Amino acid sequence: MRTKLFALFLVVMLVLSVALPAFAVDGAATFKAKCAACHGPEGQGKIGPALKGTSVTADQIIDMLTKGNDAKKPPHKKPLSGLTPEDAKAVADFVKSLK
Repeated sequence: MRTKLFALFLVVMLVLSVALPAFAVDGAATFKAKCAACHGPEGQGKIGPALKGTSVTADQIIDMLTKGNDAKKPPHKKPLSGLTPEDAKAVADFVKSLK
């Protein structure tokens, strides 16, 4: 009985390990869809400031995207609509990867 339960557990874990990456949020795609118009497709800056090599932390980026900041210019005065906390984290990780 234990062997069958262990085998079932392994099968479930294998299925999850294959399926979960398909649900992962693509930070680069979200950045290109929601941020690149102002910050440039590679974070080089356009209308908005350059983000490539920014000293802003990932947590600060997440807060900006999910909470907004009254001291900033639109669209960052308010949270970005349609952006989940998972999306914001993926975007922050993408921005921090830009060199």
